[in-house]
Amino acid sequence: MIRIDALWLATGPVDMRVGSEGLLARVVQVFGAARAHHGYLFANARANRIKLLVHDGFGVWCAARRLNQGRFAWPREVADAATPVTLTQQQFDALVLGLPWQRLGEMQVITRM
Repeated sequence: MIRIDALWLATGPVDMRVGSEGLLARVVQVFGAARAHHGYLFANARANRIKLLVHDGFGVWCAARRLNQGRFAWPREVADAATPVTLTQQQFDALVLGLPWQRLGEMQVITRM
């Protein structure tokens, strides 16, 4: 199992034809560096495909996921690119399933019936 200590989300769209080397270059461009045991998430413009790039300390792993219907709950590009978006493990698990990960806190509490 690959250890992932932190998950980062790149909000700008990425061409999904790019491979691990191109994504690694994008990580360095967006985040400044690729850190060991960190995962970096990218989506295409339609947000129906995502790629995860993980630096395990020795090399990089690249995984892809595609939704046949609908889209991933992906934030629009942040105006301040210096402020990266981080995800918890729970948010990541919801995101890859296509669930609204931004609202996990709200969904865990029932306030009215």
